[in-house]
Amino acid sequence: MKLIQESSKTKIVSNFIVGILAVYGISQKQFKLDEPSLFQQIVTEVISPVQEGFTSSKESVSSLWENYLLIVNTSKENNVLKKQISRLESDLTSMEEMRKENFRLKRLLNYSDELSHQRVMAQVVGWDSANEFKVIRLNKGTRHGIKTMSPVITDHGLVGYVYRATENYSDVLTILDQNNRVDIVIERTRTHGIVEGVFNFKCALKYIMRNESVEVGDKLITAGVGGIYPKGIKVGMITDISKENFGMTLSIEVAPSVDFDKLEEVLVLIPVEGETAQVSLPVVMPAQEKKI
Repeated sequence: MKLIQESSKTKIVSNFIVGILAVYGISQKQFKLDEPSLFQQIVTEVISPVQEGFTSSKESVSSLWENYLLIVNTSKENNVLKKQISRLESDLTSMEEMRKENFRLKRLLNYSDELSHQRVMAQVVGWDSANEFKVIRLNKGTRHGIKTMSPVITDHGLVGYVYRATENYSDVLTILDQNNRVDIVIERTRTHGIVEGVFNFKCALKYIMRNESVEVGDKLITAGVGGIYPKGIKVGMITDISKENFGMTLSIEVAPSVDFDKLEEVLVLIPVEGETAQVSLPVVMPAQEKKI
């Protein structure tokens, strides 16, 4: 038993001594820098450029691929942004058109507040452009309360009257047609006359005596006679007066207050029930049926 204990102590001492010697040996070891041989130099000089080129090519390919992916993603983003911009521009255009339309409708309703007639708002959906807008078509008809002989106006003035109506549409004979005769009053002098359509978006003022005080720039309004048009609606303005050498009346040219080339919305005035309108002039249709 005693021998076994002495043997264990001896092993411990021996291992301790060996450990000390190993640490000392490592601390005293010197690393030598070997000079490369001629073969190693040649191999290094030949292979290193190839390795460098391969590394550079790898980096270039990686960079090219990253740039390609970046370009593809950017192109996709640009397409998305272009679509968004196009949609936003379309929305802005629609909103601007709605704003302008609301402004026109508000102005039109305010203009007609003093009229006792019932009112129907309508849009122009067709016209006889070959015949200088003498007939226009509206998107409202009898189903909306529109009746024949109903006057049609805008906030700028008189358009004409409804001469034909179906359930959903109605046709208007404008003051540009020679068959639509409007009793008017010259606002400044209160002289009565008749306005008829002629050509080139112009009208003529007839039955004005030569001795009447009429001037270019005089404004014309409806006289309220004839049973169709209410009194006081703007009709047009005198733009030219020709005093011929013969005859008792003047030849007068009138520019309508309404710009028929830009007409979009109108107001149809519905006669109140119980008021029978007696028309002093015969109700006439256009000389030829218009195709709209």
